[in-house]
Amino acid sequence: MPRIKCHYVDCVFLDDGYCSAAAVEIDPDTGCATFSPTDAAAAEGDWGEDEELEEWEEDEDEEDDEWLEEDEDEF
Repeated sequence: MPRIKCHYVDCVFLDDGYCSAAAVEIDPDTGCATFSPTDAAAAEGDWGEDEELEEWEEDEDEEDDEWLEEDEDEF
C-alpha cells in the first residue's frame, strides 16, 4: 500500500507525517478532500476571516477614493 506524505498539521488522519485514512480523495484545484480537522482545530473555529476581508475592502475603498480625488485635482 502506498504511503501519502501529508503537509496538514491538524488533520485527524495524520500519523507521523503520513495519511492514515483508508481512502484518500485529492482534488487538483482544492487539495485533499479527505482532510478532516482535529477537534482542537475545529474548536478554534472562525479565525476572523470575515473581519479581515472587511478590513481589506475598506482599505481598497480608501485607496480608490484617494485615486479619484487626485484625478479630480488634475482637471
